[in-house]
Amino acid sequence: MDELKQKIKEVIISSLELEDIQPENIEDDAPLFGEGLGLDSIDALELGVALKKRFGISFSAESKSTRKAFASVNALAEFIAGERKKENGAEKND
Repeated sequence: MDELKQKIKEVIISSLELEDIQPENIEDDAPLFGEGLGLDSIDALELGVALKKRFGISFSAESKSTRKAFASVNALAEFIAGERKKENGAEKND
């Protein structure tokens, strides 16, 4: 999971062009919006697209689970890991 969190931090930094921030400066449980990194709704859209490209997962703007997933790096890692398990399980059941 630590490797996944590191990759998520790298995606956040590169997709949002946060040049002054290093992955180790982003706390796993810090809020991504408001306090913490201070991201806004436009950042959320850009980040969602970048995460979709990097990890092959999609987010639904209306979904409560998506809003929860964008709470922190920890939450994103859990969401992505869960989506990967679903995909792997679906492939095995086909």
